[in-house]
Amino acid sequence: MATETADRTGRRIRVKGLVQGVGFRPHVWRLAKDHGIAGSVRNDGEGVEIDAWAEADRLDRFLAAIRSEAPPLARIDSVSFTDLSEPPPGTTFEIVKSVGGTVSTGIVPDAATCPACLADIRDPDNRRFGYAFTNCTHCGPRLSIVRAIPYDRASTSMDVFPMCDACRSEYEDPADRRFHAQPNACPACGPKLWLEDKAGSVDCTDPLLEAARRIGQGQIAAIKGIGGFHLACDALDEVAVAELRRRKRRPVKPLALMAADLPEIRKYCRVTEAEEAQLTSTAAPIVLLEVHGKPLAPSLAPGQDRIGFMLPYTPLHHSLLAAAGGPLVFTSGNLSDEPQAIGNDDARTRLSEIADLWLMHDREIVNRLDDSVVRIDAPGPQILRRARGFAPAPLMLPDDFRDCPPVLAMGGELKSTFCLLKDGQAILSQHLGDLEEAATHAEYRRTLALYRQIFRHDPKVIAVDNHPDYLSTQWGEALARETGARVVGVQHHHAHLAACLADNGIPPGEDLSLGLILDGLGLGSDGTIWGGEILLGGYRGFERKGYFLPVALPGGTKAIKEPWRNLVAHLTAAFGPDYLASVPGDHLKDALRAKQLPVLDKMIASGLNAPQSSSAGRLFDAVAAALGVCFDGQDFEGHAGTVLECLARPHLSNETPYPVAIEPGEQMSISWEPLWRTLLADLASGTDTGRIAARFHLALIHGLAEALATISASSNVRRVVLSGGVLQNRILHEGLTDQLKRRGLNVLSHRQVPANDGGLALGQAVIAALREG
Repeated sequence: MATETADRTGRRIRVKGLVQGVGFRPHVWRLAKDHGIAGSVRNDGEGVEIDAWAEADRLDRFLAAIRSEAPPLARIDSVSFTDLSEPPPGTTFEIVKSVGGTVSTGIVPDAATCPACLADIRDPDNRRFGYAFTNCTHCGPRLSIVRAIPYDRASTSMDVFPMCDACRSEYEDPADRRFHAQPNACPACGPKLWLEDKAGSVDCTDPLLEAARRIGQGQIAAIKGIGGFHLACDALDEVAVAELRRRKRRPVKPLALMAADLPEIRKYCRVTEAEEAQLTSTAAPIVLLEVHGKPLAPSLAPGQDRIGFMLPYTPLHHSLLAAAGGPLVFTSGNLSDEPQAIGNDDARTRLSEIADLWLMHDREIVNRLDDSVVRIDAPGPQILRRARGFAPAPLMLPDDFRDCPPVLAMGGELKSTFCLLKDGQAILSQHLGDLEEAATHAEYRRTLALYRQIFRHDPKVIAVDNHPDYLSTQWGEALARETGARVVGVQHHHAHLAACLADNGIPPGEDLSLGLILDGLGLGSDGTIWGGEILLGGYRGFERKGYFLPVALPGGTKAIKEPWRNLVAHLTAAFGPDYLASVPGDHLKDALRAKQLPVLDKMIASGLNAPQSSSAGRLFDAVAAALGVCFDGQDFEGHAGTVLECLARPHLSNETPYPVAIEPGEQMSISWEPLWRTLLADLASGTDTGRIAARFHLALIHGLAEALATISASSNVRRVVLSGGVLQNRILHEGLTDQLKRRGLNVLSHRQVPANDGGLALGQAVIAALREG
């Protein structure tokens, strides 16, 4: 009951951020009861609106509590208020019906099962004992089921499941943690689980237990989860893992695992405190962990010293892992490079040649969500793939972006995402995949249309990569013709620089930085292919201050997949057309001679289908090929580089860097010719490949740190931004951060979005917003 003294004043309080679908209104209701406040709270298109009456000191304490005591899934971006002149409508505090309006609030990401719901499904006396779809306002599906906002049940795929009286009572009780939990359900009224195999429906008492039993016998199961299907098998059974790889057509790319709890993971991996925090967070991502302890199936991650583990993040997963009794492979339910299956019929069809059984349910997945991937580096957590658990949480931008026109940024070609910028927030989509795959491109377009509908986003500006052949660029230009929006082309590496600045909340006017951008390739502003760049600039522009000396890409896109081609190109650049004379021994020479060298040599000499490129990624491929790693081809993007990194890691503390040649000038150039001479000498002397890999990594770290320090001194810019997919190499990331700080420079790394092209759209969006604002 609110106080009835005469000196009560009124305030209309506006709370913005991730405040819908997270139990924020009942939280405010409880705070109001505790502080003796009269009034009401409601959701609307901007967030949460509170009308509150009490004495001024009570209102001050109430406001302070709102700011400091948020529910677990909420993120408060701002709290403001205006005075109300009218008297209070009564002496109670009520939760009132949501209203519409202009959408500027966010949808929270899907969240891992909370401890209270986990206790419910483990309690034999609870009506949700063992129920696979148990959730509350602190956990469960969000983006994966939502079609529109404000976030109410009618706007989700739960609208086809009318609540029973018991669930309705919880849903309508502000004191209950399931108050307005939109996916709220129980076995009497909610989604159902069943098991199928190739013969049809499986008659069993408990589909989860039967699925676990069959997985234990070596079968492969398609498991419908929160954002798509996974393919699961016994992670200790090498026969099952090898068969999964064969059926999925995924020869060596690492497979992710799920384990029941942290003690189970620690049987196989080291887990630091920071890694534990990520594993047990509400995002529950895959975390890359150092392999240590009991053996797993050997073919889970060949050539790697880390493996990706995650913990169960739904009640279904918790029950399945408890029944399985050990870790399971939990990889995306698709053939390699295709989008993850989300529909039951789609899974039956597309996974028919992979799965032996299907654990299904009847809750529709509206938004496909892959599992996010995180690694803990010395500078901090690195999000390698941003999807379930992180998307679509908005990124708050500096105030300068608040009045910019609405922008849609289309992202790149690989690891594609898009970004909606409006009202000082950037909403980056979940990871969608490589647009070269037709099904992924279709999914990209479908998801973009859904986001525009959900967030009612009408772009005035559409930002695209400058590369005219990118499908994202072409689709952005088509959308601009359809909507009348202005198109803004953004240089690829400038977008990487801007993405890291925005990721760290650097405001325009304070953004002048050096950017070290290392990646596979991107179209440069001079029309050539860039990929090893030192830029000086900020959101509004840049200068190219340094670059890797360009080397041919013989065969164009073939060079991306076949590292031996890059080896030939780098040897030619270092030693000329008689490069074979510099190659020691017979093994590497014979491997090269077995290729069509005369054809390749002519391509390089003439420049025909052999464009010049400063790519850092292709340098890694060349060195890997010289060491016999992925010589003929690589199974996935970055394959050669990740194996090279793992070879190097044990030797870093005992090795010295190879020399590099830095040519000063208005645009500093970095040549690898001395590196290749010394590397080939090491090969000739029989030096261990791990030591060579370590010396190569150290050469990049020390050479680039010295180059950046020189440019910093001449430009009087002390901040260095690290971005691009190659800087997801942990040795480079940690080593460069350390060496640059030793030289007195400030270093910025990505924190909330990936350094790879998954963060590109954010950079495009902020550049275009300021350019057109």
